[in-house]
Amino acid sequence: MNEDFYYGTGRRKRAVARTRIYKGNGQIFVNKRPYEEYFPLPTLQGVVRQALNLTKTLGKVDVKVTVDGGGISGQAEAIRHGISRALIELDPELRPSLKKAGLLTRDAREKERKKYGLRGARARFQYSKR
Repeated sequence: MNEDFYYGTGRRKRAVARTRIYKGNGQIFVNKRPYEEYFPLPTLQGVVRQALNLTKTLGKVDVKVTVDGGGISGQAEAIRHGISRALIELDPELRPSLKKAGLLTRDAREKERKKYGLRGARARFQYSKR
């Protein structure tokens, strides 16, 4: 691969994905492993490919991703967000289609903290009247 790349950072919950897109033939590597190996579930593989399928760039670019934090689902969605941002750097004309699909918006939902005196964020201990 040549050294010309386009960079995008994606985030979801606690996961952070640093994405680089190179001109190439469609290889996707996550933490130096093929994405099919890193994400064994077909649904998560589809999430990773979603931005590339939408913009019809799946076989035209190589993607290298370093992702850490969060769980496997959050990491897949962070990678999708990072790829979308990097694709805009590659070709700004892709922005309207990615924006319409909602792939550029950072999903701000986070886990709510546990509150003191309760069992969880909102769950109370069982109440016994007698």
